[in-house]
This record gives sequence, C-alpha cells and structure tokens, in this order.
Amino acid sequence: MAKTIVEQIMAAHLVSGELAPGAEVALRIDHTLTQDATGTLAYLEFEAMGVDRARPEVAVSYVDHNLLQTDFRNADDHRFLRTIAAKYGLYFSPPGNGISHQVHLERFSVPGKTMLGSDSHTPTAGGAGMLSFGAGGLDVALALAGQPFYLVMPEILGVRLNGRFPAWVSAKDVILELLRRLTVKGGRGKILEFFGPALRYLSVPERAAITNMGAELGATTSIFPADGQTRRFMALQGRAADFRPWQAQGRPNYAEIQEIDLTGLEPLIAQPSSPDKVVPVKRVEGIPVEQVLIGSCGNSSFRDLMVVAQALKGRRVHPRVSLEINPGSRQVLENLALAGGLLPLLTAGARVMPPGCWGCIGMGQAPPTQAVSVRTFPRNFPGRSGTKDDQVYLASPETAVAAAIYGELRDPRSLGEAPRVAAPRHYLADGRDLVAPPPAGTPVEVVRGPNIVPFPQLSPLPDTWRGEVWLKTGDNVTTDDILPAGSQVLPLRSNLPAISQFAFTRLDPGFPRRVQGRGEGAIIGGENYGQGSSREHAALAPRYLGVRVKLVKSFAHIHLANLINFGILPLTFENPGDYDLLAQDQTLELPGVGRLLLAGAERLPLKVGSGEIWVRVDLSVRQRRLVVGGGALNLAREG
Repeated sequence: MAKTIVEQIMAAHLVSGELAPGAEVALRIDHTLTQDATGTLAYLEFEAMGVDRARPEVAVSYVDHNLLQTDFRNADDHRFLRTIAAKYGLYFSPPGNGISHQVHLERFSVPGKTMLGSDSHTPTAGGAGMLSFGAGGLDVALALAGQPFYLVMPEILGVRLNGRFPAWVSAKDVILELLRRLTVKGGRGKILEFFGPALRYLSVPERAAITNMGAELGATTSIFPADGQTRRFMALQGRAADFRPWQAQGRPNYAEIQEIDLTGLEPLIAQPSSPDKVVPVKRVEGIPVEQVLIGSCGNSSFRDLMVVAQALKGRRVHPRVSLEINPGSRQVLENLALAGGLLPLLTAGARVMPPGCWGCIGMGQAPPTQAVSVRTFPRNFPGRSGTKDDQVYLASPETAVAAAIYGELRDPRSLGEAPRVAAPRHYLADGRDLVAPPPAGTPVEVVRGPNIVPFPQLSPLPDTWRGEVWLKTGDNVTTDDILPAGSQVLPLRSNLPAISQFAFTRLDPGFPRRVQGRGEGAIIGGENYGQGSSREHAALAPRYLGVRVKLVKSFAHIHLANLINFGILPLTFENPGDYDLLAQDQTLELPGVGRLLLAGAERLPLKVGSGEIWVRVDLSVRQRRLVVGGGALNLAREG
C-alpha cells in the first residue's frame, strides 16, 4: 500500500486517533528541545507536574537566544537551565555552543524519530528525515512528562523537486519560491513532504534550510526522505550508526503537489515586511543597503558560510555596509576555520559573532533608522529587528553577500564565477561542549535567580462568560505583535507579571495599563491570527491580564494550541462579515458557554450589545476540557 513518509512515521508513533485529515491524533515523542527564550517557562511548567525525570529518549535544553548578559537576568536564567537539566536528566547546550536547530541536526538527529520543540523552527530537523514539530512550551513540558503530543492530522502536500541549481541559486530560493506561490497562509493545515530527482544533489544542510522556513508558510512541519545524502551527512558527523532509511512507499496520494524545477529558479528576495513578498532580486536592484546579516537558524551551516567566505576572497565589504556573521554552531565555526574560510571573512571586514540567534530575535544587531537590512533569517515581520519602521529583506547567502560587496541590492550572478563548496571529508564533530546529565538520583540543587517567578494558578471558564472587546486587530497579526521579543522584553520570559506589561504594545502602547483590573475581555482579529514564533508568552501574558476569548477569522496553528493550553477560548466567525460589526469596548456575552462546550456544540450564540451573532468552535473533546478547566496544566495537576 502506498504511504507517505509522514504516514509511516506517524503510524509507528501513534498513541490514539486515526491518520485521517481533520482528526485529532496523539503521537509518542522521542526527542524534545527547548531554547532559553521559551525553556525557563517550560521547565517551570514541567516542575509543577511533579515528575521526577524527563521521559523522552533525548531531551536537550539549549541556550541560543538571550546571549546578551547586560545584567543578572539572562545569566541567572542560563544557570537555572543548566541546573534544572542536570536534575531532570536533560542534556544542556551552553551559550556559544550554537543554535538549537543546527546543533540538534549535527549531534542528535535520527531519521524516523519524532521531535517536539518549543520553537517554531524545530522542523529544521526534517532535513534529516525527522518528523519534528514546533509547539508551545507547555506542550513540550507535557512531552517531557511522558505524555503524547496532540494535533489535528494535516493534509500532506507533496513538493517534487526536479533539476539542479544554476549558479548563484541555492536552497533558500526554493522556500522563497514556495512562499511566493502559497503565501504565509498557504501551508496551514498541511505537512510538506519533499521528493523528486533533485534530492540526489541536495545535502542535509540545504534541505534543512528549506524545512526551517516551512514555518513561514504556516505549515505544521516539513520533511525530506532519509537517503544517501542523509547517510553521508551522518557519517561525516561520526554518527553513521544512527542512520535509518525512510522513503515514501509506492506512489502516495498527496492532497496536492507543487513542482519546482531548480534549473529554472533565479535568485529571489522577500521584501519588507513579510516572508511572502517575494520577487526576483533583479527587480529590486540598486536599492542602497546598510546592513547584511548572514546566519541564524536558516542559513548558518558550513556550506552557507563557506559560500560567503569564497565570494569575499580578494574583496572588501562596501564602506556603507555592516556585515555580521552568525554561525549556527561551534562545530560550523571550527570547521570554517579549518577549511580556511574564517580569514577571508575577517579580512573583508565582516564581524563574526559567537554562534547564536542574535538579530533574528531582536537580540542586538538592530539596523539603523530607515536603513535597508538584508538577512538570511526566516522572518522579517515589522519591528522584529529592534528598529521601528525597519526595512528588512530576506535572501540567500549568495544574494546577501552580493549586497554586502556592492552596498546595494544586486543579483549575485553579477559577481562572476560561483563558489563551489564541497563538504569536508571529515568534520570536527565531538560535541564536547554539550553537558550530559548526571546519573539518575544524583543530588542537584536547582539555582533560581530573583527574576524567576512561579507559574500562576489559572481559573476555570465560567458557565456564562461576560466581558468587553479590549482590542480589534487586522489580518496576519504575529506573535511579535502580541508579545514582542528583543533585548528589553526577552530577559523577562520567566517573570510573567513583568513581561505581561508588553502585551499588545506594538498595536496599542497603552493596552496593559488600559485593561489591568477590568476583569476579563476579548480580542477580535482577522485572518491568520498568531502567525510566527511559537512563544507561548503570546498566549499566557494576555491570559494573565484577563484575556479569555479570542474571536478571529482564522488562527495560525501553534498559537491556537497555546491558547487552548492556557484556557483561552478560541472562536471563529461563522459569517466573516460579522467582523465589521464588532468594535472596541462593546459588551459581549456567551450564555451557557461552559455547558455548551462540554456538550460538543460547534456553534455558539454570542450576544453583542443588544444583538446576537453566531460563532464557531472547532475543538476536540480533549481541547474542550482544557478550555473549560482553565488550561492543560490544571488538568495535568489533577492527574
């Protein structure tokens, strides 16, 4: 019987449910990862469950986001993450060791395994044939406690890749082409499975650059087969024994197929300020550039940085441009130096940062006012860089280095002969900076700084809910809009009362002060509400302020799961035109909502002032219990 790779891996990990699109399924999770911006809260949630040891085969706590130690808070949290990993049996990856996705790909990836990570770019591991999902920290905490991961079974979209890359075109251009075709909403409710004759030429790091940005399509995850390229990558990492072949069986019946001829691709670029505003680079040539950032989790492999180094040989960065390099891991940086790639970067005028996320999360590297920044990062949402009214373009390493050399947007094909980069015959790959946990039962003191605040108690949903509209938003609201990142906000990630004071401030600077002490309220939104980062703070901080209902035209899938986990009722308009009837400060009422939810109602009457509209609730029996009970942690505590 014909089966996709996704169906085979899911079937091997199925705890409950049916592998039919739209049905809720529960999967056993083999690996978990957290990063420091989400990990502190995830481990506080895990502690609250009273479990003595992490249950997955491999669990890793990475520090890669909040690397600036401008005061005690980040340093204290890094110490907390190290000691709690030791106590509960997790590996710990310290600051400077690298970005979670790159390091996990190198040191831990195993084809056919499942992984859950508290970062939306966890599907990067799909480049090595892992079925990997980004999720909120509470979902990861539940997986650490041995509970399955629940999701609505997506459709499987096949992406057939033909041909070979022409000069100066690379993997980033593949995912930019998909974003051009499908938009940031086009992957909702879908898993992307790649196949086709071009795969024989695509290395694992190139595949990972593609699966990394599937998150920007709104896709649940993305995956490549585990084949000869995968075997070669794992052998170079000294982990040949971890290789398992995974291929589609027969001719699977994909819900849809997108076909891309790599031979016909040209260098592409996403314009400000959305990953799907994609055009050929030649269409925007000549725009002056003042900053170029290469690396982060999307394009920080040895291959990507060696392309940049070779392109810079004998050249200098344009005097107007600040070029910064963010390697994906210490291994990448060491192998770059060993292969002679580091010196060309330095002599050309680039600044090489310690391995980490840095500017992608707004942790430094903010561009100048009204300046163009070209980045190989996955996202360019407005203000995410740390500069208001930023002008961030997303591009391949090839296009980015051309901008650094010319000081303007330029088709990289104008640089002449393209660099040719082969993988080393052997990698320096010992993983010596990863800290393994001590044996179970070893006494470990968890060290907590004063910025770590215990997780709050969340109240159940009343049978009849009343409140006001506290804010009305438009389409494609991001989690950065709901709860920003950056050097001012991220150090507060384990201090909910403090971080909640930034909720919705990008949309309404006075929102926290305006709603504080007003009981419970609702947020109204448009299409694709909550796209972007998986950070659960974008659900938990509003809940802490009193947001109990979100009524929108459609939700991004990770944010939807986070809302449910924290007892926020997610509703959609039955008639999208009713969006126009609602305004800030209107009074809303959901009569008998607790009873109706538990009874399985799919339509709810919503009283709006003296009128009434109908809204939809698309939740499983389990999710309804979570919302009515006040969230997943309440039910986990009950056992």
